[in-house]
Amino acid sequence: MSAQPMTSGLRRLRVPCGTENVRRGLRFGFAAIVLALPLSGCGTGALWDKFAAKDETYTDEPADKLYNEGLYLMNQEKDPKAASKKFEEVDRQHPYSDWARKSLLMSAYAFYQAGDYDSCIGSATRYVTLHPGSEDAAYAQYLIAASHYDQIPDISRDQGRTEKAIAALEEVIRKYPTSEYANNAKQKLQGARDQLAGKEMNVGRYYMERRDYSAAINRFKTVVTRYQTTRHVEEALARLTEAYMAIGIVGEAQTAAAVLGHNFPDSKWYKDAYNLVKSGGVEPSENKGSYISRAFKNFGLG
Repeated sequence: MSAQPMTSGLRRLRVPCGTENVRRGLRFGFAAIVLALPLSGCGTGALWDKFAAKDETYTDEPADKLYNEGLYLMNQEKDPKAASKKFEEVDRQHPYSDWARKSLLMSAYAFYQAGDYDSCIGSATRYVTLHPGSEDAAYAQYLIAASHYDQIPDISRDQGRTEKAIAALEEVIRKYPTSEYANNAKQKLQGARDQLAGKEMNVGRYYMERRDYSAAINRFKTVVTRYQTTRHVEEALARLTEAYMAIGIVGEAQTAAAVLGHNFPDSKWYKDAYNLVKSGGVEPSENKGSYISRAFKNFGLG
């Protein structure tokens, strides 16, 4: 028996024609979609919300309004943290305006007042980078230096912040020597150098107590050659006298005592140094070729 053709068993499909049939088909299709939506899971709600949501356009606030609100929070409410947010918002909403430039500097100042020194440094650095020729660039650079300076730790801790403060303060003096901030920077610079000298003295005394005279000399030498104008230099010269006498390098001990007496004749440290060299049967006597003598000559103190 031969196989029958497959087409012989198929029924002819009737495709509805005409407007009414099309409408019926659309109604049926839409109903099927509506019925199918609840079956598609929880994600349908979010999808439906997107279609139903209103098209709300965000409107920027006027730059001067934000800026003045920041000033109010700074001056009246004494809330620099909240003020900094207003100033940052000016920069975000109006990045190329003159208000943005002013707000960037004010945000740095607000951060400084709030004690958020790292944020202050970030904003002030950005200001100096974007507006190096501005008349307020000197103040921005000073804020960077002051932020480092205010974080200087005591001499028992690492002095990395002190070194950063010195570098930033020197930058103020170098780049803006005639600005109103230069003199203040010089005063802070002296304080920062005094801190580093104090650190060296602290370590030097530690070595002296353990009779590690060579290590102690290296510390006191740093004070004498790098920090001659600090309050620690008198003691450093006296300690050098003591350490050199202890290891038998009498000539350097005599020079240290002589330089100490020449520059600080009324110092109690000179009296101690003088008595020490005298006890060794010698007098204070300066060797002009010694690094001690050269350090003070180069600095105009010898």
